[in-house]
Formats: sequence, C-alpha cells, structure tokens
Amino acid sequence: MTAYLSVISKGAAAFAFFIIFVQVFGAVYADAWEWMLYAVLILTITVGNLFAMRQKNMKRFMAFSSVSQAGYLMLGAIAADGLGLASMMFYIFVYIVSNLGAFAVISSIENKTGYVNMQDYNGLHKTNPWLSFAMTLAMFSLAGIPPFAGFFSKFLIFTSVTGTGSMALYMLVLVALINTIISLYYYLLVVKAIWISNDEPKIEAYSSQRCERVALCLCVAGIVFLGLVPYIYQYCVDAVGMAFLG
Repeated sequence: MTAYLSVISKGAAAFAFFIIFVQVFGAVYADAWEWMLYAVLILTITVGNLFAMRQKNMKRFMAFSSVSQAGYLMLGAIAADGLGLASMMFYIFVYIVSNLGAFAVISSIENKTGYVNMQDYNGLHKTNPWLSFAMTLAMFSLAGIPPFAGFFSKFLIFTSVTGTGSMALYMLVLVALINTIISLYYYLLVVKAIWISNDEPKIEAYSSQRCERVALCLCVAGIVFLGLVPYIYQYCVDAVGMAFLG
C-alpha cells in the first residue's frame, strides 16, 4: 500500500496540475504561477534529496526519495505542451516499475526477517543474490544511470522543458541536474551496502513467496524493457496527440 500510494498519488496529482495550468490558468500562467512553481519544484527536489541522505531506515529513505522524484515528475507540467505531458507519462511508467521493485525487496526482507535499516543489507548478495540484483536495478533506475529506464525518463523530461527555449527553464533544469548528481550518492549507498560491504550478512538465505517473485520479475522486466525499447515514448507522444491535441 505504501508503494502504491507513493506512485499513484504523485502521478494523479501531476496530471491534475498539468490540466489546471494548461486549460484553466493557461492565459495567466506565466504572470501568476510560473515563478511560484519554479520555487516549489526546486525546494521539493532539493529538500527531498537532503533528507534522503540522512535516512538509515529503508522505508523513510524511499519516502524522501519519492518526494524528490515528485519534483522531477512535475517538470513535465512546467513544459505545458504535448511533449511535456508525454514525457511525464513515460516518467510515471518508469517510476512505477522502479519504485515498486525497490519496495518489493524491502517488503520481502521485512516480512521475513524484520530488518528495515540500510546497514542490515550489508553483504546481502552473499545470501540473496536475486534480491540484490533486483534492488540494484531499481536503485540504478531511480538514480538515472544508463542504460536503465530511469536515465531515459529523466533525459526526456529535461529535454521537454529545455525545448521551450526559456533561460529560466534552463536554470531550473541545471538545478535538477545538480540534484540528480546528489541523488547518486544516497542511491549508491544501498548498492554499496549490498555488494561492497565486507560485513557478514545479517539476512540469511531464504525463499521469497511466489507473489513476491512474480512482482519482482515484472518490475525488473519493466526497468530493462523501458530502458532498451525507446519507441515506448513515441507511443506516449501519439496517445497525447490523440487525447489532448486532436
């Protein structure tokens, strides 16, 4: 439920904001809302990153990471055009599989062992290589590391914003890029604990439940598929053109 709400609520809110800005306040957006939204997005991305860096509990870590991801997602609404909405749709698809994949691993480990802290994942690859592999892919995707899906979702949403030609939007994307580099630090902390830590693993080898294995397989397939099949984004563009642009 936590994973579901962390994804669906953000996606629904992003689409609602897009419709409001474009169709309701389109005539006065630049005068009344634009700079206020810039400030909110910068604070959302930056504060989410700074608090995520401080977390050791994996659920709190993912919660603050989700705050930062919401800021990236709303960049598509700022573009206020068809490409911005298509990029936002693609970002949501990628975020769903990446976020649910990470939460699936966290939930599986917590249900089986009760461990929820990052240091509990030290040496996890020695006892549970499949869970380690799935969590690593999810972290790489959320961090935006190529060739995984998260890289292309961020690249497309940044491209849609800079395509407007506004210097203010270029600066906004620059801030977002700097925060992306910062986010690499805390996402790779999880990967470091799993693969590089020399500590003996606290989590013993165990067999996940069948529903957990199915969920992880779907999420891993989604992360790889969305990253390697670029025409999915074109489907989003076509869908937007049919639904909103006539």
